[in-house]
Amino acid sequence: MSENSSKKGISLLWKISIGFVLGILFGFLVGPSVSGSPVLSGYVMPFLDFIGKVFLTLLKMLIVPLVFASLVAGAASIGDLKKLGRIGVKTLILYFVTTAIAIVIGLALGNLINAGAGMNIEGLKAEAKAAKPMLEVFLNIFPSNPLDSMVKANMLQIIVFALFFGVACVLAGERGRKVADFFENIAEVMYAVTRIVMQMAPYGVFALIAITAAKYGLSILAPFAKVIGAVYLGCIIHALLVYSGMISLFCKRSPLWYFKGVQNAAITAFVTRSSAGTLPVTMECVRDNLGVSEGVSSFVLPLGATINMDGTGLYQGICALFVAQAFNIPLTLEMQISVVATATLASIGTAGVPGAGLIMLTMVLTSVGLPIEGIALVAGIDAILDAARTVLNITGDAAVCAVIASTEGETLKS
Repeated sequence: MSENSSKKGISLLWKISIGFVLGILFGFLVGPSVSGSPVLSGYVMPFLDFIGKVFLTLLKMLIVPLVFASLVAGAASIGDLKKLGRIGVKTLILYFVTTAIAIVIGLALGNLINAGAGMNIEGLKAEAKAAKPMLEVFLNIFPSNPLDSMVKANMLQIIVFALFFGVACVLAGERGRKVADFFENIAEVMYAVTRIVMQMAPYGVFALIAITAAKYGLSILAPFAKVIGAVYLGCIIHALLVYSGMISLFCKRSPLWYFKGVQNAAITAFVTRSSAGTLPVTMECVRDNLGVSEGVSSFVLPLGATINMDGTGLYQGICALFVAQAFNIPLTLEMQISVVATATLASIGTAGVPGAGLIMLTMVLTSVGLPIEGIALVAGIDAILDAARTVLNITGDAAVCAVIASTEGETLKS
């Protein structure tokens, strides 16, 4: 995508970046005037909201057919069931380990920065969606009706069925190969559709970030500056230490090579706040810029968009401590260990869509006896936090994908 867009005129990445900066400036500029201006509140902002929603809807349109087709083709293309199992085990281990490390970093920063100290909040009320029991989460990954799972975009169930289907294509021999080829062709068409949709990205990015900047402005950032700073600092630390270390150790490449290769996906993740919505862009960046094969990327990335939540996990650690400090509730070492375990496992059932981390936070707060009312403390700034944690989520997916490819003997681009 980046190569094609850079052949003529300004590259798509630069267009997206320009749209991002202009959107922030526009939002901060008009934000204070929106409520008092009939033109802004009645026409301009609703139009921008419409453009942003269209872009998000088009990204969502890609998810189910792209994930299913690419995952079936990816599982079938590996061919060797032993290799498929080996890749699956390595992928799951890396995803869970990196998520656990991210949560530990979040707890460490939460203890260090002590953002909620002195707030002394009492009587705060908020409605929170009840978290599902973990056994129910595991049971729900198996689809009783695959078509219903696709209609409802239940990504875990789609992934499980696609894996079964892809493995069955291998077991079915020559006829199965023909079916796998069919889905491989569908995947290629979906990649082309992705490139078409991404041409709208600069306008969608401008609209989405302008709405966010106008709505929250600078005033909302001040009271929770420590929390926002902790989340963003934690994401940077995790990316620089964990992902850079993985790329250097396993891929024998410079971290700059990696971050440059995934920057387009990172920008898309920041403004859409959706790991699943960014998946088409992530897949293209990993394949075109890093040189990961379709077989590995089609297996690792869709799985990561559903269960790999490094940024969300880091956010859980910081926000759990923030809520505890705000309500003057001590969080012991044992309770913080419980946060690590619960948030790591809960990442399996967290959808890669905007705001899903806030629902996941209810499970974490409940696990250590913190008041769910604390959700209201972070709900107002969740969109700002969500942007950073989504970037870390998808860059983590891409890093694990590159590591898996390298350990499987693939030669990555230099």
